[in-house]
Amino acid sequence: MGHDLPNYAAIQANHIEEAITSLLEKAYSSLDEAVAHNDQPTWDNFIIPLEMANQALSRAWGVVNHLTGVADEPELRAAHAKMLPEVTAYSSAFEQNLELFQRYKQIKAANEWNHLSPTQQKVIDNSIRDFQLGGAELPEDVKPTFAKISEDLANLMKTFSDHVLDATDAYVHIVKNEAEVRGLPEDVLLAAKELANTHQEQGWAFSLKFPSYFPVQQLAQSRELRQTLYQAYVTRASELAITYANGQADWDNRQITLDILRLRHEEAQMLGIENYAALSLVPKMASSVNEVRQFLKEFAQRAHPSALKDLEELQSFSKTELGLDHLEPWDISFASEKLKQAKYLFSENEVKQYFPIDSVLKGLFHVIQTIFQVQIEPSKLPVWHSDVQSFSLKNQHGEIISHFYLDAYARNGKRGGAWMDDARGRMKYLDGTIQTPVAYLICNFPAPSKLANGSIRPATISHDDVITLFHEFGHGLHHMLTKVDTLGVSGINGVEWDAVELPSQFMENFCWDFEVVQQLSCHIDTQESLPIALFEKMLAAKNFQNGLFTLRQVVFASVDWELHSSFDAKNAQPDDVLKLAQTINDQIHVIPQAAISRWPNTFSHIFAGGYAAGYYSYKWAEVLSADAFAAFEEQVPSFGSILNPNVGIVYRANILEVGGSRPAAESFQAFRGRPPSIDALLRHGGLITEVSSSNV
Repeated sequence: MGHDLPNYAAIQANHIEEAITSLLEKAYSSLDEAVAHNDQPTWDNFIIPLEMANQALSRAWGVVNHLTGVADEPELRAAHAKMLPEVTAYSSAFEQNLELFQRYKQIKAANEWNHLSPTQQKVIDNSIRDFQLGGAELPEDVKPTFAKISEDLANLMKTFSDHVLDATDAYVHIVKNEAEVRGLPEDVLLAAKELANTHQEQGWAFSLKFPSYFPVQQLAQSRELRQTLYQAYVTRASELAITYANGQADWDNRQITLDILRLRHEEAQMLGIENYAALSLVPKMASSVNEVRQFLKEFAQRAHPSALKDLEELQSFSKTELGLDHLEPWDISFASEKLKQAKYLFSENEVKQYFPIDSVLKGLFHVIQTIFQVQIEPSKLPVWHSDVQSFSLKNQHGEIISHFYLDAYARNGKRGGAWMDDARGRMKYLDGTIQTPVAYLICNFPAPSKLANGSIRPATISHDDVITLFHEFGHGLHHMLTKVDTLGVSGINGVEWDAVELPSQFMENFCWDFEVVQQLSCHIDTQESLPIALFEKMLAAKNFQNGLFTLRQVVFASVDWELHSSFDAKNAQPDDVLKLAQTINDQIHVIPQAAISRWPNTFSHIFAGGYAAGYYSYKWAEVLSADAFAAFEEQVPSFGSILNPNVGIVYRANILEVGGSRPAAESFQAFRGRPPSIDALLRHGGLITEVSSSNV
């Protein structure tokens, strides 16, 4: 691949084994050369060659991982599964190599150490820490067991993810009675018609992909249809899937979750650390298991009174206005939307018509270009699907400083959710040339619809989807605007996991500024921007049921935390993860967990992603992001706009450009001139009316 991007469309599953095997051979060779190095190791003769060899492998393997997430098919999955143990084995061999570890420590002990830049020192310090966490100091007879744990974990996490994807893709529910689809908007019905056609069926078809599933829960008048899809959705990848979703019994993730938790605990114990939660904190901002537990407890306590009011209001409205004496789980989104419409006199579908995705992108780019003083232009990079767009990002001098891909629409073979990933990181080569960063930005929005006359209706997205798009671009900007030339800490690399959400959640705040919303919106039919009267209703409704939402997030974070800190996976039964989730929900939430729900079986963030013992970081980073955005709010009276490039450049310089080259707490302090405070987040969320003084 060299410095260029791959031709994704030309990559075949049968190419993967040969390419990865060749790159593994080169990586092992570089590892052997580094270990055999007789001269005093230095940055140039030791770190750079290793970094180059590892980058070639990680970039190629990253492409394979990426394609399994956005264009999964059986041959690709099989090729990935075949090489996954080999790649994992190399990582273990690298991380556990005691001689290599000694070379890094030699550099730190040498006179040259004082002549290295702080960024280079940070890379070496991080590497020494990672060697310790990777088992380099373990006895030689124990290292194979530790490596086997890493390999088994990688395989189990991939299997968990595959089960969720397969269970989601496999389900289709056909509706032939028009009465059952009443309440659903035109674009949803058009997509349902298209899906039915692809299955050679008449009527409407609904899947468990979010753009199809959620409108049914929120808007369908048919309680039976809502119940059918709800039961299918919450039982995915569980022992109940075959009953409720015509699924496959071998997609059941219960035992896999136990195996993952058991292996993570064993990994921590082998390193002399009490549990995996404590192990996860070594490279994070939070200092102890109990600090995180108390942080979540405080959030739950702050949100509990608001959540109780939210629930009481919803129950009363449902009984008096909807005739629902008892709210079932499949009623909650529907009743909430009806209450929101009655209370604030607008509907989500009404708002959605103002947000064609092309207009949203234009407005988003305006925000980025204004506050960060860059330019975004369409590009023609090689893509993996015809829907994918590519762009270049230029500085004030017209020089390209990064690229990004946007893959916006949901489709089969594409993992659900939204994420940003690193296609290529920024680094400086020995000859002085710069490798510019490239980001993948992935969403699962509704696709454009084909009308009866053959024309295409552009895709419109909800305001929540707009927020999601801004969120992922926040991650992307962190990756793309870095000025750090050292790969290990450029962009998002090396950033503490409980601070990595700061730039993403920071960007979400712009979606609630009317000046920005005017730039984003253009009604699909009238081409008018969203009117101030509707925006004020949206603003009034911004914290609608925020108490309930906050408790839901705290439940997710607390389940994750306790599974990795206090749960005995070794002696647990397959249903014990669910029982713990139910217990925690009962302790925290005001809405009981549905008896049928098997949501931990699809909790991919912690069982197949990077958020194991880290889901709390969403709330942790919300404190940082709200406080950072407050710097822009404070300047509005004098500047006249939230889009203040004077503040934006300072934020860019102190948060985005420095990446992981220094602790996140130092970066935040450099930007705000003080430690972070929880006040802005509580104010934004409507959870306090008086200012407090508590800090993170």
